[in-house]
Amino acid sequence: MENQLQGSIVCLGIGMTLGSHLSPLAKSYIEQADVVFSLMSDGIVEQWIDDMNPDTRSLQPYYQEGISREVTYTNMVNAILAEVANGKKVVGAFYGHPGVFACVPHRVIKQAKELGYFAQMEPGISAEDCLFADLSIDPGEFGCCHFEASQFMLYQRNIDPSAYLILWQVSIAGDTSLAKFSTGIDYRKILLNILSINYPSEHIVTLYEAPTLPIHLPRREQIKLSDLKTATLNPQTTLVIPPSKNMIVNNVIVKQLSLLARKNKTIHLCE
Repeated sequence: MENQLQGSIVCLGIGMTLGSHLSPLAKSYIEQADVVFSLMSDGIVEQWIDDMNPDTRSLQPYYQEGISREVTYTNMVNAILAEVANGKKVVGAFYGHPGVFACVPHRVIKQAKELGYFAQMEPGISAEDCLFADLSIDPGEFGCCHFEASQFMLYQRNIDPSAYLILWQVSIAGDTSLAKFSTGIDYRKILLNILSINYPSEHIVTLYEAPTLPIHLPRREQIKLSDLKTATLNPQTTLVIPPSKNMIVNNVIVKQLSLLARKNKTIHLCE
């Protein structure tokens, strides 16, 4: 038991673009680890991690078409925790941010802490961070709502068309098996039917992909919403839908705040 509790796990993010986003602290953790488990978006990025630590093991082979991702994630967690239980300093290196659209780091850290091991998460630059920069979007201007595409379809969500709507993992939208690498036109038609409640078919949307290599440019393809049916969607493609309506002033609240402001001004003058 004493030997087991010497084990530790740090899940960290290396950012989206090779070499550009890695923090000095994350680099130090990778170099000093006994074992590094990596899950990267690009083979070249995986090799870059390999060069920093001689015992780097890719988690990518755990993904198999036709096998539920729930099984895949469980196997990844078990593989990582097995090395922690062996008393090793383990690092889980994930592309982007380890806590954003990545359930494995969350599960690993939760289970490791429950077992009495040291476990923590170190943030990284996520695809969301890159999206805001590459598309010149300030989420504070109109507001911004994010959903995983399948979750958006399966549950009743209240959508505000005066804010940005961002749908992640849109290439597998509607997949309830958790075993597909992509879904087809019929699934996208259902998604479009849902979106048509708030957005016209001619509404211009953006297909976004963050670059993984410094020599690459981000994908910023603008299309009509109706063209989503036949658009090329990759696993990393994100659908960005800008506002279709103006924000509506809440006159009741504006009046209340105005009265409150005048009241406070009166009090200050009396003082």
